[in-house]
Amino acid sequence: MQLKETFERVKRASKSLALLSDQQRNDILKAVADAIIGNKERILEANARDLAKMDPKNPLYDRLQLTEKRLEDIAADMRNVATLPTPLGHITKQKTLPNGLRLCRVSVPFGVIGMIYEARPNVTFDVFSLCFKSGNACVLKGGKDADESNREEVALIHEILEKFGISKDVVALLPATHEATGEMLNAVGYVDLCIPRGGRKLIDFVRDTARIPVIETGAGVVNTYFDKDGNLEMGKAIINNAKTRRVSVCNALDCLIIHRERIWSLPAICEQLAEKHVIIYADNESYEVLSGNSYPYLEHATDESFGTEFMDYKLAIKTVGSLEEALAHIDENGSGHSEAIITMNEATARRFQAHVDAACVYWNAPTSFTDGAQFGLGAEIGISTQKLGPRGPMGLEEITTYKWLIEGEGQIRP
Repeated sequence: MQLKETFERVKRASKSLALLSDQQRNDILKAVADAIIGNKERILEANARDLAKMDPKNPLYDRLQLTEKRLEDIAADMRNVATLPTPLGHITKQKTLPNGLRLCRVSVPFGVIGMIYEARPNVTFDVFSLCFKSGNACVLKGGKDADESNREEVALIHEILEKFGISKDVVALLPATHEATGEMLNAVGYVDLCIPRGGRKLIDFVRDTARIPVIETGAGVVNTYFDKDGNLEMGKAIINNAKTRRVSVCNALDCLIIHRERIWSLPAICEQLAEKHVIIYADNESYEVLSGNSYPYLEHATDESFGTEFMDYKLAIKTVGSLEEALAHIDENGSGHSEAIITMNEATARRFQAHVDAACVYWNAPTSFTDGAQFGLGAEIGISTQKLGPRGPMGLEEITTYKWLIEGEGQIRP
């Protein structure tokens, strides 16, 4: 294993994090946030080198791009993480047994968290802030598209850590190669938990290859159902925000499901989508309505239009005759990430929320809110779509585990 020495150093360094106070961790996070702002040009120059290698029309371009505003937001998120209560040392259960043994279950770090991600340089800072705050060291494996950006960011983090006398090995960035991914996934005894963050191909590879524990952050095939009792003005705003706020993110809308009795609302719903040049893949009924109103970017839907994460200015439309049909469509085509209903009928909304099997289920709000910072968790390390362990946006508490502390007075088991 070529990277064994790296993994050994990170594992050793992870032990030192337990000796830091929460105040020390917070001070370091604030110093890194300040350094991000103070070194904006340096980071943006590295990011520009990455961007120069990618076609601006590539849906991943938006994810790859850093701007002054985005760096300011990243720094603000890091400062916010520093203000959050520590997730460590929480007593989650305690009891005294009849024999007098005192049991206490307390939250602790995992140790070393491995993160695999693609063209998302913001993830480097997000993962560092959450892992450091929660007492975890981290091994980062970014994609080659963002390698210049990631290396500059990690170099900046290392500089701040060394200023505070902290081993820089608490954060390691692996080479941006397929082989490095394989080595991390086989780093048994060194990496305690791996979290992949990317498209379906990456998620499947990690799940099928890993010999270390994995938390899946699944692809986001996102649906929104506009019910027969949906409010038109509310629906227009929600659908436009969910689709066009940032098309390349996992919580972006991929399919609008509309009740047949409200199909007449489609031209109004799609007005703002047309302004953003959103290509619509419409089923036969919705195609007829939108073509009659001359929607400029209209195509016929195919079977592949549904269940696809577009990550682009593209949207599928499915017409249904009932809530049950909408739910069946989501069951068949959703990914368990985020789903939404737009309706003024509370009974319908409650049935929808009870039935839909997803990490986040919305009523009269856009799926764009599926985000750790929006949920008040600080930055997020990913959106888990699995059911074992954390589910939904993963913040500080979701990247800790626990241990039992047992105190006795010489009791012997019979």
